[in-house]
Amino acid sequence: MGSIRTRTLVLVLGLLATSMAAISWKSYSDAQHEIEELFDAQLAQTARLLEGMVDRDMTPSARESLQQTLNQASSAREAKRPGHPYESKVAFQVLDDRAGIVLQSASATADLFARLVSTLAADLPPQVAQPVGAPPTVAASRLVGYHNVPIDTHRWRVFVLQDVRDASWIVVGEREDVRGELVGKIALRSLLPDVIGLPLLAVLMWVAIGWSLRPLKQMAVLIKARNPDNLAPLVIGRLPQELEPMVAALNRLLQQLNALLEREKRFLADAAHELRTPLAVLRIHAQNALDAPDPADRAESLRQLVRGVDRSTRLVAQLLTLARLEPNAVELGVETLDLHVFIRNELAEIIPLALERGQELTFVADETGDYRIQADRTSFAVLLQNLVGNAIQYTPEHGRLRVTLQTAPHSLTLHVQDSGPGVPDAMKGRLFERFLRGDTGTGAGAGLGLSIVQRVVELHGGTITLGDAELGGLDVRVDLPRQHHRDRSGLE
Repeated sequence: MGSIRTRTLVLVLGLLATSMAAISWKSYSDAQHEIEELFDAQLAQTARLLEGMVDRDMTPSARESLQQTLNQASSAREAKRPGHPYESKVAFQVLDDRAGIVLQSASATADLFARLVSTLAADLPPQVAQPVGAPPTVAASRLVGYHNVPIDTHRWRVFVLQDVRDASWIVVGEREDVRGELVGKIALRSLLPDVIGLPLLAVLMWVAIGWSLRPLKQMAVLIKARNPDNLAPLVIGRLPQELEPMVAALNRLLQQLNALLEREKRFLADAAHELRTPLAVLRIHAQNALDAPDPADRAESLRQLVRGVDRSTRLVAQLLTLARLEPNAVELGVETLDLHVFIRNELAEIIPLALERGQELTFVADETGDYRIQADRTSFAVLLQNLVGNAIQYTPEHGRLRVTLQTAPHSLTLHVQDSGPGVPDAMKGRLFERFLRGDTGTGAGAGLGLSIVQRVVELHGGTITLGDAELGGLDVRVDLPRQHHRDRSGLE
């Protein structure tokens, strides 16, 4: 696309040149019109002066004497006495009522009037009244006034006046190049400053635009000079208003990148911290199985190895789930769920884990209630699996678990209760911390389940609280609005 500086300069100069051309053309047209008016007025004035000079009662000898005087004046001009070159481009004739030449200037051709008449005869319709000596197709009234007549290689602007006293004709003409030359000189002098000033103006505008774009260039240099590992917000001095949104957007992007990297670092640190011990235990069990001479000991080591693999698998799955539910890292696919049907189907998949431990898992809900809710199916399945899975792990064998679903006009409430040992009040506030584990007796907990549940509840705009269950253990209560609202992180 080229540089902003070049594009701006080309655009501004193009608009300026177009405007100047339009203004110059308008000025040229107005000047041409005014000059035409001025010269036409001079032609009319000259004709009337001649009308007053040539007396109708003038004797032939007096007219001859006046013509000789005009010829002598013309000879003086040809002798390079003081005068003007345009004199030869101005002519006049005085004709009698029969179109005979009475008086004329040296620059006038003998057939000036005849050519005028023939030109008009070719263009005008037949008329009734005819001038003496004119073709029958040209009316006298049409001869009077201004006309453009081609004579030899030039066009002449002619003014014709008829003396009403004796019906004589006065013809005053002027070559059109006199006017054109004057108009051209006026136009040239008016355009010359523009032609000379436009390149100078382009240089000045180039410098001015460069100075205006200097803050943008400085910002680009600052960004280019930054270390790739430096994700701190840009700190730039005074900025033009146009650059402030750009800097704000860049700083917001840097913050998001920084948060993303911090999340990845935290995930790697959590994974390294939590996987170190399980992997070491797995190695010990595998080594014991290899070294055990007794088949019973070898079988026990292999069973411990399987349990360790299961625990590591669960830990990795929870770490990935927690990372996926981090702020700005998840986009929920919200849909309308019938939570009653959904929970029943999910519990059908989880109940074998409870039966394996001889536990009783029940689901309590009013069959006639309205349990529709706006929620993300996948993340809500993770929530339910973690809550019920934790309850199964922390409940002794042959214990009881109860999942209760209650409905209200604008919200739903989910209770997951167990008959386990419960949690002291002092510890309930810390159960949502990552990697905080209680004593399950199985060693399978990773301390991430409630952290995952809390994040899912937050994404759905709900709340989660811990209390004491009627069964004697822990009661986890989740309140969810029916309509999904945008999370504070800006996600849906």
